Amino acid sequence: MTLRRPFTLLVALCAVAFVGAACGSSGGSSSSSTSTAGSAGSQAAQATTSSTGSATLRLGVFPNVTHATGLAGIEKGIFADKLGPNVKLQVQSFNAGPAAVEALFGDAIDATFVGPNPAINGYVKSKGDALRVIAGSTSGGAYLVVRNTIAAPADLKGKKLATPQLGNTQDVALRSWLKQKGLKADTHGGGDVSILPQENAQTLDAFKTGAIDGAWVPEPWATRLVTEAGAKVLVDERDLWPGGQYVTTQLIVAKKYLEKYPDVVKRLLEGQVAATDYVNQNQADAQKAANDQIEKLTGKRVGDALISASWKNLTFTVDPVATSLKSNADAAVSLGLLDLGNVDLAGIYDLKILNQVLAAQGKPQVKQL
Repeated sequence: MTLRRPFTLLVALCAVAFVGAACGSSGGSSSSSTSTAGSAGSQAAQATTSSTGSATLRLGVFPNVTHATGLAGIEKGIFADKLGPNVKLQVQSFNAGPAAVEALFGDAIDATFVGPNPAINGYVKSKGDALRVIAGSTSGGAYLVVRNTIAAPADLKGKKLATPQLGNTQDVALRSWLKQKGLKADTHGGGDVSILPQENAQTLDAFKTGAIDGAWVPEPWATRLVTEAGAKVLVDERDLWPGGQYVTTQLIVAKKYLEKYPDVVKRLLEGQVAATDYVNQNQADAQKAANDQIEKLTGKRVGDALISASWKNLTFTVDPVATSLKSNADAAVSLGLLDLGNVDLAGIYDLKILNQVLAAQGKPQVKQL
């Protein structure tokens, strides 16, 4: 069942028994696979890699609908074809943004789809040296869902709410929203509203048992709370952003990999542009492809109807919506969850190669900070 705003909830990808989240729950990798490139565009790909010889690209992705571009692009061989026969594509699945960024720090992966706040934290932690945002992927898909007895922000006083992880994208969004509504919440679970960061699967169980009163979570967990536990939507995060657009998932790369293999990164971005076109223009087939890849990564297939219903509520775009990332960072700083120090956040973006790829295809350029 789909509810419409102001109590609108997208019926989104709901991986049964899957613990991960778009940029939320704690945990490490869940699966990996290896793919070699196909023959499409092989002559250009051979020219691209000839200066570097053979290379490997280790790419992280989450088995979640907000990572549909990556999932479908991997499943359909779009990335492999664009990378070419001299680049081996290795795919690794993660449950959490911080875990994916730590893997990039530890040289376990070279690039990954990830949410904005883990990328910000990783960039600041490394003093701007570890990573770069090179493209967008998805906008939208996060909600504050609560018990039916809660009708307004004032009703949240004395209540307990969950987020996927302290300082993650949804955690910052909830704390910032509560602050705007005049409600206090500290990082130890105290204040007018008690915030309890926890894994999303635990959040679902906690809501069912009455241990919490709601949660600010990404899909598919918001839908699961509504359809399986009787929650309702209090806030659709799209309503808080200009034009309803904010970054949910973006593509980042290790700075040292970008410097060593710029041609491979260009091919990766050609794959990202092609995969984005594919998911937007071939919805039914792309939904099946994303589901097929989720099944490979988790061992669980998702209901096709849920994926189909979710597609129209998300925006798949190569634009990383840079202004929203800056707003996320500003909110985290104001909450005491982030100290930028002397780090210039504008340097987190390197969109030159993406814009070259877009220009070559006659597509509009994207902006950075």
